Amino acid sequence: MTITITDELQQMKTMIKNFVDNEVDPYAQQIEDEDSIPPHLIEKAKDLGLFGISIPEEHGGIGLDAVGKAVVLEQLGRTHNGFVSLISAHTGIGSTGIVKLASEYLKQKYLPDMAAGRKIAAFALSEPGAGSDATNLSTQAEKDGAQWVLNGTKHFITNAPVADVFTVFAVTDKEKGAKGGITAFLVEKDFPGLIIGKQDKKMGLRGSYTAQLIFDNCIVPEENVIGEVGMGYMNALKILGEGRVGLAARAVGSCDKLIEISASYAKERVQFGKPIAENQAIQWMLADMATETEAARTLTMMAAEKIDSGKKVIKEAAMAKLFASEVFNKVADKAVQIHGGIGYIGEYPVERFYRDARITKIYEGTNEIQRLIVARRILDEN
Repeated sequence: MTITITDELQQMKTMIKNFVDNEVDPYAQQIEDEDSIPPHLIEKAKDLGLFGISIPEEHGGIGLDAVGKAVVLEQLGRTHNGFVSLISAHTGIGSTGIVKLASEYLKQKYLPDMAAGRKIAAFALSEPGAGSDATNLSTQAEKDGAQWVLNGTKHFITNAPVADVFTVFAVTDKEKGAKGGITAFLVEKDFPGLIIGKQDKKMGLRGSYTAQLIFDNCIVPEENVIGEVGMGYMNALKILGEGRVGLAARAVGSCDKLIEISASYAKERVQFGKPIAENQAIQWMLADMATETEAARTLTMMAAEKIDSGKKVIKEAAMAKLFASEVFNKVADKAVQIHGGIGYIGEYPVERFYRDARITKIYEGTNEIQRLIVARRILDEN
């Protein structure tokens, strides 16, 4: 499948590739060791407009369509995934609800700062008792005059320790359940009653800031409701659908980088008097890696194009996320195998990509859930 992109987007693609390859990659090991991102890299990302790719131009952003965002995220996926998560969570699920569902008042108040990276966004749906089953939320929101009072806990919230604004989902009517009883709120980090937990230590995605949110009688003005009261769950599904396409694009970019690293190493590594690249076993692994990556790219871009056409993309987004994440895991595994013992050493990027790949089969909907989504759509359509 061939995606035609504008000259402007091609220039942006090249710029981002140069940025991640030449400016972020040299700090990858530092990010890994310190579990944090050097501030100057964040500032450079702001200067390049990366925090505003999904925010409309009238609110200070670049206003890329879904295909454009996929192209950008694919290039970002080439580098340290912890660094990319900061930007992706902000521009994806952190911003989408505000851009597409919030009132004009909220858009004007928050989007310009979000586009410039002055305010970092996060998405808060998951809870200790509600991961895949997002209909079973326990965080409650009760109306009290001209404000809402939130109580509950969210966990595994990407960007939580550094975010300024959160899209938070809470139960507003137990009797109505998920369809009609959950509402989305825009919560600022300084609202009374919001407590941000300590940063989680993770297997991978080091440098990605993840933590709990605790709401203890957190006061939220009524004008900070995102979308309609009671429509939060349905809106969350729409936000996650688009976010999954972004995750798939990131995974494809990571696969591209792994193929490049592995091919280069195979040509340099000499065993039994010749480069291992001359061994058929290595060639077959590279062929499989490249073929499956191209298939994942095609699924991802098909889903992005469908978003831009205004059609429902729930099935296609699930397919793209499911397939691209599993390809990422397989490509990372083959990359380690091609590198042999060196691939198991922490100072080499393939080891990092191998650990980072694992979460892609879990977050923003496990792959088991993605399979259920695809299957149910097929059954509904036939």
